[in-house]
Amino acid sequence: MFERIAELAIRRSRLVLIVATLVVALMGALGAGAFGKLLGGGFDDPASQSSRARDVIDEKFGGETNLVFLVRAADGRVDSAAAERSGRALVADLKEERDLTNVVSYWDAESPDLRSDDGREAIVLARVKGHDAEQQDNAKGVIDAYAGTYEDTLTVKAGGSAGVSYEMGPQTEEDLVLAETIAVPLILLLLLVVFGTVVSALLPLVIALIAIVGVFAELYVVGSVTDVSVFAINLTTALGLGLGVDYALLMISRFREQLAAGASVEDAVRKTMSTAGRTVAFSAATVAAALAALMVFPQYFLRSFGYSGVGVVLIAALATLFVMPALLNVLGHRVNRGRMPWAKPGRAGTGTSVWGRLARTVMRRPALTALPVLAVLLAAARPLLGITFGTADERVLPEDAQSRQVSTALRENFDGNDAAALHVVINKPVDQDPLASYAVKLSALEGVARVETSTGVYADGRSEATGPGNPALGRPAAQQLNVVTSLTPKSDEAKDLVEGVRTAAAPSGTAPLVGGADAELVDSNDSIGGRLPLAIGLIAVTTFLLLFLFTGSVVQPLRALVLNMVSLGATIGVMTWIFQDGHLSGLLGFTPQPMETSMTVLMFCVAFGLSMDYEVFVTSRIKELHDLGEDNESAVADGLGHTGRIVSAAAVLLAVSFFAFGTAEISFMQLFGLGSGLAILIDAIAVRGVLVPAAMRLLGGSAWYAPGFLRAFHTRFGLSERGPAPAPVPAAESPRVETTPVP
Repeated sequence: MFERIAELAIRRSRLVLIVATLVVALMGALGAGAFGKLLGGGFDDPASQSSRARDVIDEKFGGETNLVFLVRAADGRVDSAAAERSGRALVADLKEERDLTNVVSYWDAESPDLRSDDGREAIVLARVKGHDAEQQDNAKGVIDAYAGTYEDTLTVKAGGSAGVSYEMGPQTEEDLVLAETIAVPLILLLLLVVFGTVVSALLPLVIALIAIVGVFAELYVVGSVTDVSVFAINLTTALGLGLGVDYALLMISRFREQLAAGASVEDAVRKTMSTAGRTVAFSAATVAAALAALMVFPQYFLRSFGYSGVGVVLIAALATLFVMPALLNVLGHRVNRGRMPWAKPGRAGTGTSVWGRLARTVMRRPALTALPVLAVLLAAARPLLGITFGTADERVLPEDAQSRQVSTALRENFDGNDAAALHVVINKPVDQDPLASYAVKLSALEGVARVETSTGVYADGRSEATGPGNPALGRPAAQQLNVVTSLTPKSDEAKDLVEGVRTAAAPSGTAPLVGGADAELVDSNDSIGGRLPLAIGLIAVTTFLLLFLFTGSVVQPLRALVLNMVSLGATIGVMTWIFQDGHLSGLLGFTPQPMETSMTVLMFCVAFGLSMDYEVFVTSRIKELHDLGEDNESAVADGLGHTGRIVSAAAVLLAVSFFAFGTAEISFMQLFGLGSGLAILIDAIAVRGVLVPAAMRLLGGSAWYAPGFLRAFHTRFGLSERGPAPAPVPAAESPRVETTPVP
């Protein structure tokens, strides 16, 4: 297959490039509308109890409150004549908004719970109409119209889930622009250092551009038929830039290596495709398999990363396999043009010999060199013993975000947080007495401030004399109870309360559904936790099968999986130490909180896939030399000698692409960027540099073991290199060294 692609690139180079240009132009036109198709949210399981409760509330009660206006009197109390007049005018204006429903305020509800303890602030609750993108647009229009100063007597801030989404979308775009502004120049500079010539350095950016533009087009199409998270854009740019550079780096390095060995341009293209091209194909398959596991989760936030991740991997691989050989064939020796001052002709680099010497040193004393590295990685993984999980809320935004300020005020200044109430829905008729009895039981639970129903308000296990009830919470065929708590949202106590409410004895013949933010957290963790073994199992099985087909060994896949888990454990442990335990929070500017469940799973899948990327890079060269007759130790040392510099350079370039998101204002994007970048560096340096040669030395000849029937299977179905032996290459050749004249 790779030989045929090479021949196509050689014989029809210009046609391939013309077709590729037209396809990219078409994808660019299509992908320009991607942002308009993407949504915020997506953290909930649509089949969970909390989601079903929300659906019933949407259908029969006009929807849950998702917009909270915090209104502060500019001078004095909200009960003053001027503040009350302006407050009632504000509420009247909001009730006229066609995009709002269920508007309730302190001034018309006359509930002291909607006024702050100091009397200077009041709450207006509302529901923004619509679903998904429509709701986001509606919220933006309302917030833009009312947030700020109202009639010079009130200041208004917007919060609630709609307020968080309103601020999170633009912040995502700003973070993306800043990250790419930092990453692209740095990557280009590093490419110049690695290759030493301008032409070679620019070629990887061509592949990265194709990958990113292609996935934008994919997201536009997928977003037109199903829900896709706006955060998929971040993975698209980081992974597209990184993998485009990775794959192109491998291809260009092998092509220049062949030219330096005296091969013709056409033969260099053929050999590059049969070796590096094959490696790219297998690498893409392993990365795509890891990211495809995200699609088993019901949350569209995670599925969206599966869509974009698999898309960017496949498009980057296809561009590398078809466009890159055509470019190399057209350029020929001109790939070495634009030589930088530090890349002097004829001077061999030392990068490969350094990695080769390191591998030989490790293999002389495998246990002595590997044990300290393992000890450090296991120590880094230790914070996993205390890891806790949560879901994204307003705390992922900067402290000056108005939705976060609203949430803080509700928590600190009001008696119970109405916006964070649990919503209990009984989707059938209920008599008044059983409903009241049920509300009394719920109000007696620890942490409950009050229970609001259509029959009255209940607290401390009894009815409040001053609580007339809210008729809007009752329907002929359904009842809603709002359980307002005094607990910190998403705390362990709040999660325990969800369980308490769900297990409380309900009116006979009913099956209440419990929703609200804390219930969504419990359901999300249960949903992801329930699907996680399946996802990990799929990743392990597909990785094992692909590496077996690649190497013909059953030991190599097991060795790769074990070392991968060690490096991933260290990475997630360090991220827990930083983002959950709060170390470096002052430097990075985030609020410590439990590890975001979805983002931790995403980081695991991405980091696992990328570590397998480098596993394939290194193993492919080791196997190539082993198949040519070298003994195990020589194949490992020489294989790392040839690929070590490529892997380390690719790792640094890809890590830069992810580390750029450490500048993000949204904390879980910081977590994802820093964690993915750290995982890449740990894998490239500690695992590939030390643990792989140590493991290979300890395994000896058994590293390539497979039972007889599997060897026969691999001989028939495995993808192994077939073709002429590789041209001799100088042992100290480095990808950036120009050793052939430039025509």
